[in-house]
Amino acid sequence: MTTTTAPGSTRIELDINGVAADVRAGLSTTLLTVLRDELHLTAAKRGCNQGVCGACTVEIDGVPMRSCLSLAHGCVERPVRTLEGLVETPRIQALQRAFAASGAFQCGFCTPGMLVAAHALLAADPAPDEAAIRRALSGNLCRCTGYARIVAAVQDAATALAAGGAAS
Repeated sequence: MTTTTAPGSTRIELDINGVAADVRAGLSTTLLTVLRDELHLTAAKRGCNQGVCGACTVEIDGVPMRSCLSLAHGCVERPVRTLEGLVETPRIQALQRAFAASGAFQCGFCTPGMLVAAHALLAADPAPDEAAIRRALSGNLCRCTGYARIVAAVQDAATALAAGGAAS
């Protein structure tokens, strides 16, 4: 659904965290701008704004994507999930517990993107090995902790989910 509201922008409907969101966006407006500035969903961070750091990672069609590189108009009729929309899922809860228990974050700026990327990994591969975890998180930069604790946290979450039988 698209209707014109002002020169250079249109109203579009996006599926954000399972809720229809009627937003205004120009053809070059990024999903990150809509999420943060229009919808006030702030888990996706504006880091490099070039798709390099991964701080703005969200799931689009279940795939981790950089919202700073995704145009809002390109997300019409595609489900978008931010960390805010995933917080009640067993995967994210297990990941959050494991990150906290292992000290996998310090400043926390990269954490939302890491969690979303790890969520998508565990959805696709419930028992990833270290190499798979490192590949899945390779587009998410952390300048504080290094990656050993983050990788261990994802492994711990996978183990906890397997033991508890949680699937989503």
